[in-house]
Amino acid sequence: MTTTFIRLADLAASGQLDGKRVFIRADLNVPQDKAGNITDDTRIRASIPAIELALNAGAAVMVTSHLGRPTEGELKPKDSLAPIAKRLAALMQREISLKADWVDGVVVAAGQVVLLENCRGNKGEKENNDELAQKMAALCDVYVNDAFGTAHRAEATTHGIAKYAKAACAGPLLAAELDALGLALARPKHPLVAIVAGSKVSTKLTILKSLAEKVDQLVVGGGIANTFLLAQGLPIGKSLAEPDLIGDAKDIIDMMAARGASVPIPTDVVCGKAFAANEPAVTKSVTDVTADDMILDIGPNTATALAAIMQQAGTIVWNGPVGVFEFDQFSGGTKALAEAIAASRAFSIAGGGDTLAAIAKFGVTDKVSYISTGGGAFLEFLEGKSLPAVEILQQRAANAAIQ
Repeated sequence: MTTTFIRLADLAASGQLDGKRVFIRADLNVPQDKAGNITDDTRIRASIPAIELALNAGAAVMVTSHLGRPTEGELKPKDSLAPIAKRLAALMQREISLKADWVDGVVVAAGQVVLLENCRGNKGEKENNDELAQKMAALCDVYVNDAFGTAHRAEATTHGIAKYAKAACAGPLLAAELDALGLALARPKHPLVAIVAGSKVSTKLTILKSLAEKVDQLVVGGGIANTFLLAQGLPIGKSLAEPDLIGDAKDIIDMMAARGASVPIPTDVVCGKAFAANEPAVTKSVTDVTADDMILDIGPNTATALAAIMQQAGTIVWNGPVGVFEFDQFSGGTKALAEAIAASRAFSIAGGGDTLAAIAKFGVTDKVSYISTGGGAFLEFLEGKSLPAVEILQQRAANAAIQ
């Protein structure tokens, strides 16, 4: 995927935002407790650079986002961005009003910011309705997409509006994501190592097959690794696996081997008899797994071998922990892997909720080259799929270049 697009930073630097109405699609979909209190404001903080960039360039700024999964046309109090507006105002130390029923018009002056109520409350948002998109585009001079987490969806605020706005560009967060992903996959330094772990091969089969065509080593972990162990004729006891996908696992191993690449298979594992926080952990050779064992982590020898691979890597893409890291006795493999990636000189990029939780748990957040904010979008990029919200920005940039 090419990542040629117009950047908000370039428009700001060239004075093209002064006095203009700028519409920013951010990702402010933050977690909240049952009382509606924000429990993690990382996404709100991450959205601020785009807003400040536009404000400092003299723009009148409108910001919107989805929050949760409201019924279109029936916005309930729990769906409101009111808590977001309050937190954003506190973080930016400025007044930020929340505007409901905004599709038909918004009043905002240069130097001001208004937050537009939950965009998924508008009928036609998820279906990428053209009429809705055109109304939104009429609100602004410049449309900015800064929400990588929704880039894999073609919705009115992520795709449709970008077709019709006078100008369309990528905000700093989206641009940074695409730059990092492009560096990792489009122009990688070799050896290129991908770590794909999770409970099921079926949910990541297309990613595995796509990566098998381009990476030098494909590390599998979790339930996915168990299916690959079965494909090699190794015992897995009562571990989570998908026996019906053994053939696919063999195909991936063969695809890699045909290119002189490999899928490292665990040589030792950490087992328990049950999936429980207080379950005793027993390390054993992968050939010694018994019928009542559950494989819940990779063993120390396998972890050491994977660490050596990370040390030699030029680029590392990581999605998924290699064990049940939430239980300390089964976290050793993921911890060793995280520390090896942190110590590697490779360009490393990590994405996915469980991966980010593991990175935070083992204190290596500042040692991973780039941490992706997108879940589904990150995975679809790894699959080689086109991201609709990015594709439309590329089309707009190409058309602008032609003109």
